[in-house]
Amino acid sequence: MSAIADWLYARGHAIDLILGIVLLEAMWLTRWQGWTLRAALACLLPGVILLLALRAALVGMAWPWIALALVLSFPAHLADLMLRDRGGRARQAR
Repeated sequence: MSAIADWLYARGHAIDLILGIVLLEAMWLTRWQGWTLRAALACLLPGVILLLALRAALVGMAWPWIALALVLSFPAHLADLMLRDRGGRARQAR
C-alpha cells in the first residue's frame, strides 16, 4: 500500500484525481443542476487553483510557483463572491 501512496502523493497524482472529480462536478452543475458555465467556473476556480498550489508543493516545485497559485486563488475567490452577491441581489429585487 505504501508504494501506491508514494506514487499518488509524491508525483501529485492524488491531486490529478481530485481535479478530475472537480471536472465531473462542473459538468454535473452545468448539465443537471442548471448552472451557467460562468457560475460553475466562478464557484470551482478558487479551489482548483488551491489544488494546483498543493500539487506544486507535493512535486517539489519552486516556492514562487506555489506562492503564485496561492495569490491567484484570492482574486478568483473575490470574483466568485461578487457573482454570488449580484445573483442574490437580483433574486431579492424580484
